[in-house]
Amino acid sequence: MKRVLLIATGGTIASLPEENGLVPAMTGEELASRVPQLAEVCDLDVVQPMNIDSTNMHPDGWLRIASCIVRAYDRYDGFVVLHGTDTMAYTAAALSYLIQGSRKPIVLTGSQQPMANPFTDAKLNLYQAVLYACDETSRDVCLVFDGHVIAGTRARKQRTMSFNAFTSVNYPDLAVIRNDRIVRPSGMAVPEPTELRSYEALDERVVVMKLTPSLSPTTFDLLRDSCDALILETFGIGGIPESLRDSVLGWADSGRTVVMTTQVPEEGLDLGIYEVGRPYAQHPGILRGRDMTTEALVAKTMWALGQSHDLERIRELFDRPVNSDCLS
Repeated sequence: MKRVLLIATGGTIASLPEENGLVPAMTGEELASRVPQLAEVCDLDVVQPMNIDSTNMHPDGWLRIASCIVRAYDRYDGFVVLHGTDTMAYTAAALSYLIQGSRKPIVLTGSQQPMANPFTDAKLNLYQAVLYACDETSRDVCLVFDGHVIAGTRARKQRTMSFNAFTSVNYPDLAVIRNDRIVRPSGMAVPEPTELRSYEALDERVVVMKLTPSLSPTTFDLLRDSCDALILETFGIGGIPESLRDSVLGWADSGRTVVMTTQVPEEGLDLGIYEVGRPYAQHPGILRGRDMTTEALVAKTMWALGQSHDLERIRELFDRPVNSDCLS
């Protein structure tokens, strides 16, 4: 029987009502006991590095979760991380960069309703996450939710209340789970596993700026002393107002990292189409987010800058595909 490590971090799945609202209170052991069918699937051990609302998850929490997995990696066949839904996509992306080339599945899940709720989705999500973690073909970091399996770098929370909370952005689901069956798309190649690589450093000084028609150039000046990298969500396929050109290029020319993406959810960025994007298309200090999610861009930029502040090395790391994070 497979051995799976359940890493409980809190979130809605663990929450109970208190005076000021739902608060994570149930332990990982208590959550697992609510799904007795897990004993028929695997030998399950539980660790609890934190018990927090995922709104309070920070990069140091990503590192703690990654450390739990790396330390226990040789003793288990798979890993399931119980996590709040609000920042689950960020954590899934971060783990994709902190633990690369895993032959063993690292599965994140949670729920839209607490485990104690009589109409919860928590039981099925937990069961299916463990089921996927025990499958011989599963590998790398992914998210299992409402019967869908999504690559860890491609998930986004799309709905705040419905059980089908997550969608896979610009990439097909890795599988769907129907009852006890894992159904993978025909023709989808499963990448060959590579050597496991783990990392212990992130640069948290990364900020996301969403362009608005009224954005002032002085906003860039306010961020200079507190940020090493700026992720800029442009208009459409890659449009930046002329009024911001000097500020954006000045940021890049100062040696800081600039990552361009689009605030449009699907189909990605191409800076070479319109005149309002071309000045940035070939600039050596500007990285292109292509069709990646903002969540993955935040995690990848923190990871790349955590390894080096040399601009060429950052570009090399940033442009390297990891866990299906971008289409070349």
